Amino acid sequence: MLLMPELQTAEISRANNFFRDAYGGELIDLLASAKRGLELQSQSQAWPSWDMTPRQVFDLDLLMNGGFSPLRGFMTRADYESACGTMRLADGRLWPIPVVLDVNEQFKRHIAPGSTIALRDAEGVMLAALHVEEVWRPDRLAEAEAVYGTTSTDHPGVSYLLNQTDTWYVGGWVEGIQRLTQYDFPNLRHTPAELRAEFLRFGWSKVVAFQTPNAMHRADHEMTLRAANEVRANLLIHPCVGITKQGEVDYFTRVRCYEALLAAYPQDTAKLSLL
Repeated sequence: MLLMPELQTAEISRANNFFRDAYGGELIDLLASAKRGLELQSQSQAWPSWDMTPRQVFDLDLLMNGGFSPLRGFMTRADYESACGTMRLADGRLWPIPVVLDVNEQFKRHIAPGSTIALRDAEGVMLAALHVEEVWRPDRLAEAEAVYGTTSTDHPGVSYLLNQTDTWYVGGWVEGIQRLTQYDFPNLRHTPAELRAEFLRFGWSKVVAFQTPNAMHRADHEMTLRAANEVRANLLIHPCVGITKQGEVDYFTRVRCYEALLAAYPQDTAKLSLL
């Protein structure tokens, strides 16, 4: 995603220092320089390639843009097991759900610790390099019980885990080459750094964020308005979009609802950005 013209690199740098440090002490940016990106693309001709699922692509994008700070790649086994068992990373920082890259048995035979994988989207575009640190076969039933509190596939998270993911996990650090291109609602998609720069430009010093996968209704409007007023803050409406559960309203419709709802807040007090 291109930065809006008014959001220059210097502004983003100042914004990163304007608010308190990101979770973990640093707002992660895993995108390599243009020169390094070309080197990785050239070297990738000798690497195995993994065509990612939509879920994996979204996870990778959040890793690269800092949305998953302080993670610097897909979890290794120690972080994975700690997240499942204690809802924390191995170093003790809070992290309740694993972020892992699952691959199938056939692909697993071509990789090992120390190797590098070219991560590609469905069209074959290389988005990042994954430097492999560990490959292991998880107990996905135990993961379902630990993370979701059930092994019933009536739960959509369990159903996805047990029926749609592959049997091997690959952990390692990521070097990004390019962000995921989103053609819908481009003006509503911001990286964490871009949002911080926006808040700085608006003169906002305190922000309440509301994350939801659903269309907002009157009670949501009242709740968010009161929450912001209570602490004298501005409001970020930060809805989850992309893959939806069966029976949910599609996110295109929901985003139009969010856009219409903005007019119901006092002028210049609320902003909409998609997660």
